[in-house]
Amino acid sequence: MKVMISQPMNNKIEEQIKEERQKIIDKFNKMHIDVIDTLFTEEVPQDCNVAVYYLGKSISAMKDIDALYMCNGWREARGCQIEYEVAMKYGIKILYSDFFENREMALCSEVR
Repeated sequence: MKVMISQPMNNKIEEQIKEERQKIIDKFNKMHIDVIDTLFTEEVPQDCNVAVYYLGKSISAMKDIDALYMCNGWREARGCQIEYEVAMKYGIKILYSDFFENREMALCSEVR
């Protein structure tokens, strides 16, 4: 399974974004689920809308995923809202920020 992280980035510093993202990646990796890298860092072409440029790259990456993971705060982030709509319209499974909590609770109840 391949997952993409939809993460609000506005008003966050790069270090905070990377740290939050890595915690999510680590949890998925423990479940043997691959996370595709959509933290794009290449130079943006001159005279273009930076946010739209990166959003386009994210939407393009969605062709390779099985699920989209929505981080907390996604409802207030335009890019996350658009990624959500694309996933909905194209039948891509959507996982929400409580996914790990529910999974851990399910695993605990299976052990009993």
